Amino acid sequence: MEQIGVLLADDNLIVRAGVRALLARVPGVSVVGVAADRDELVRLAREHRPRVVVTDIRMPPTFSDEGIEAAREIRLHAPGTGVVLLSQYDEPEYGISLLAGADAGGCAYLLKERLADPEILVRAIREVAAGAALLDPRIVAAVLSPVRDAADLTDDQERLLREVAEGRSIRAIADGQGDTPAAVNAAIDALLLRLAHGASAGRAGALRQLRMLHAAIVRRDEQGEALSRLLPGGLAEKLREDASAGQSAERLTVTVLMSDIRGYTTIAERTDPIVLAGLLDAHRREMNAAILAEEGTVLQYAGDAVIAVFGAPYPQDDHQTRATRAATAMQARQRALNAHWRQEGLTPFGLGIGISTGEVAAALLGSEARREYTLVGDTMNLAARLQAFAHAGQTVLSEPTVTALRGPLAAALAPLPPMTVKGRAGSVHAYLLDAPAVVPVATVGMRPAPAPVGQRPPLRSRRAAVA
Repeated sequence: MEQIGVLLADDNLIVRAGVRALLARVPGVSVVGVAADRDELVRLAREHRPRVVVTDIRMPPTFSDEGIEAAREIRLHAPGTGVVLLSQYDEPEYGISLLAGADAGGCAYLLKERLADPEILVRAIREVAAGAALLDPRIVAAVLSPVRDAADLTDDQERLLREVAEGRSIRAIADGQGDTPAAVNAAIDALLLRLAHGASAGRAGALRQLRMLHAAIVRRDEQGEALSRLLPGGLAEKLREDASAGQSAERLTVTVLMSDIRGYTTIAERTDPIVLAGLLDAHRREMNAAILAEEGTVLQYAGDAVIAVFGAPYPQDDHQTRATRAATAMQARQRALNAHWRQEGLTPFGLGIGISTGEVAAALLGSEARREYTLVGDTMNLAARLQAFAHAGQTVLSEPTVTALRGPLAAALAPLPPMTVKGRAGSVHAYLLDAPAVVPVATVGMRPAPAPVGQRPPLRSRRAAVA
């Protein structure tokens, strides 16, 4: 069992000793250090790099919110650190302040009285170590207490309030309602104003508390926008909806698309780097647009290559068709770019695309400092092989992809002779999209099976000049 290193912080010696003794009996959890004030907590966190910090909110020197501030500083230097805040006070402002932090994932807020039940603290430690967030039930009840006494809320307002209380982002609420984020934001404002009329029936400061919660969710939504720029489309939203979604591999059947610019090394040698950067940026922008138009997920840009998947992170019944349509659009967009570049005396790009359908394992892989959404499996390898066999302007598809195609796409396919691929047992059956005739493919790592007499000559090497 992987050990979770915990750093404890509390100005009360008895509390520190008690919690340390409690955790010493928990399998998989080890205390790596203890601190009595904010500065010592920050210093020990940098020295020991614990997986989780358990700290009192009020500590020397001012006994206000040093624990929260220390936790934020620790997570600034070590974003993967989980935080469990302990307090003897049930003021909702502390819990809302926790949510308003730079990243609410991996944080928990418990009342100290919960220490009487060790299982609750241990559960909180394991939850934040896995990146989840947790609030003491009493704090949630305190935040929502004005809701129970508020009158005359419509069904839509009650539903909206539940979604806000659950911590759903404004964009997620908007997508669920088929509305715009601006409209949802305005609806939340109207809801808070309506609750103000019933605030006197609930806790003092109820409107202020709900306002703080609203602001926290707005900030989380803005941070989610930044997260969406770092992770493939759809994955950031999936992680916001379910923090545990990235903790384990997921078995999926998908279609993988890989594209590559033919002769890119030669082009790079002959082109000014600034000009080349502009060409590559325009190319990626057009490829991205074609993929997103079919609701695909761009996994990464690897040099001059573009890697995308259809059917992940959210399943799609027609991922094979979407990937093939995207490839067709990518080739068309590149042809349009090439025509424009030729007019300006620039070197055109020749695009080769490979498409493969099959089972993969999808997961966030890497270290605490950096993780990437990655697909693992033979389907990825075959897509790369097929991409390498396509010449400029060509798309090569695997047989599992082709079997799902219908209509014009199926009619535009030409089968290639069975081929052997390095590292694979048996023959590979592939198809050429928009090919005028059946032609074998020959390139590094792949050999055509014996062809009948009169077989057309093999395709040119991928090193052929861009047309």
